[in-house]
Amino acid sequence: MLTKSRYLEAPRRLRAFVRAHETSLVVLAALTGTIGGLVVAAMSGAVSVLHVALFDLPFGERLSSQISLDPLNALLVPSLGGLLLGLAFLALARWRPGREIDPIEANALYGGRMSFRGSVIVALQTIWSSGVGASVGLEAGYTQLSSGIAASLGRGFHLRRIDQRIMVGCGAAAAIAGAFGAPLAGAFYAFELVIGGYTPASLAPVGVAAVAGYFVAHAFSVLTLGVGVDAVGDVLGRDLAIAALLGVLAALFGIAIMRGVTLCEALLGKTRLWPPLRTALGGFAVGLMALLTPQVMSSGHGALHLGGIVSMPFAFMAGVLILKAMASIVSLGSGFRGGLFFATLFMGALGGRLFAAGCDVLWPGLQLDPDVYAVIGMSALSASVIGGPLTMSFIALESTGNLWLTTAVLVSVIISTMITRELFGYSFATWRLHLRGETIRSAADVGWIRDLTVDKMMRRDMTTVNADMPIAQFRKQFPLGSKTQVVAVDGEGRYAGLALIADAHAPDIDMHNGLAGILRHSDVVLRPSMNIQEAIAVFDAAEAESLAVVEEGEERCPIGLLTEAHAMRRYAEESEQRRREVIGEI
Repeated sequence: MLTKSRYLEAPRRLRAFVRAHETSLVVLAALTGTIGGLVVAAMSGAVSVLHVALFDLPFGERLSSQISLDPLNALLVPSLGGLLLGLAFLALARWRPGREIDPIEANALYGGRMSFRGSVIVALQTIWSSGVGASVGLEAGYTQLSSGIAASLGRGFHLRRIDQRIMVGCGAAAAIAGAFGAPLAGAFYAFELVIGGYTPASLAPVGVAAVAGYFVAHAFSVLTLGVGVDAVGDVLGRDLAIAALLGVLAALFGIAIMRGVTLCEALLGKTRLWPPLRTALGGFAVGLMALLTPQVMSSGHGALHLGGIVSMPFAFMAGVLILKAMASIVSLGSGFRGGLFFATLFMGALGGRLFAAGCDVLWPGLQLDPDVYAVIGMSALSASVIGGPLTMSFIALESTGNLWLTTAVLVSVIISTMITRELFGYSFATWRLHLRGETIRSAADVGWIRDLTVDKMMRRDMTTVNADMPIAQFRKQFPLGSKTQVVAVDGEGRYAGLALIADAHAPDIDMHNGLAGILRHSDVVLRPSMNIQEAIAVFDAAEAESLAVVEEGEERCPIGLLTEAHAMRRYAEESEQRRREVIGEI
């Protein structure tokens, strides 16, 4: 859902100054980074307060790090929290019909335009979902609100389309850098997942935003943000090959999780339960699993400390891994808001530790370091579900400071990403968009293609004739050279086909059937809402040089003409303009 209202409108002279100076974008990025860090701190603090209030935890402790929970709290809080969230969704649907646009979709389709109000709503929903114990992460809310604020800043300064998209990336970079204590990971999260590419000109603003977000978020040390990792052992050459195998397994597990969320949604949809009851049922299921191990609740941030994971018995780790995966699937599938970033890091760390233990059983002489494979596993699984192999590699580097370990991580995440794209084709974010009918697979800017519609390209000065007109009369009215083609309509003004002047004047045509005998493409038309790619596909399928455009609906009244040559020329012109914009950035 887009908004046309502006919450910030900079003075005209200031807008002109910002648009004229590249360094001004860096200043806006620094402001965005500062706001992003505050967003991370505020949202994390809000969730901690909810955990203290709803689960009776000591202040400063995390829900997923608890040994046990009060059974009544574990069952009632997620269930009632899900019910209230479902009721809020129903009320919101009446107030704001449609859905909110996330940063990836905004940059891919809408030139970086996002709704500030909608971003606040998503952030609040994410805080509540994690606060009542649903197995979801806050990273979706972090990036949504930070990018939404950045988009509002860019809109207020009337930034160019490419700069507006960079601002959205700056918001996401600041949020991820602050959440994980990893500025490099935050920057590359923006490049890989939100902007959809890297240019030297975008490095400065995104990098500044990530560093600012990191320092501001970590000024609030009480929040204990980031990924805690103990010292790891040496990484040997054999570990590169073994890491590749772990990458394969991580990709398959990641695909299973993403498919599982969709399956859960479909199964709950078939029950025809009242939507708030579906969310309540999902919360109750998570509460039941939390009775076995509280590690399944919330994002898993508190449980993500590799020293603690290593000390767990193998059977317990396997149980937590399975239950955490099920809790995440049920939470998102039943309607809770949130992401899978933190959850996949936690599950990947558990999976990597189990993988190392399994290899030691099958080949006792290997003696694999469990810490090493916990880091490789968490990076590989997150790369499969979230995407962004370099993002995950930098999280590993900034968490451990071990360059050789990062090399093994890079091998694993590359394998994981390749297999996921080959077998599945999407990250979790783009998969959810695909289920809604979108076809994007990344944040690369394809919005201009959708903006270039048949309605904007067609000629409206067409000539129409009655399809029952005799050929002799048609020849007299349209001699050779007068026109190329005309649109034929029936007695009710509906499209009947295209009549080419040259066909009508051919000496060997059958005169008895009249104009209807020479009409072309009677069953093939264009609609004004079609974009350039859809129109070109219709031209190719019909092998047509020109087609009529008819109005939307069943009436099929012609409103214009479009030639394939003109459509291809406009497509080439727009593509060249985008290419020049990118070159200008470089």
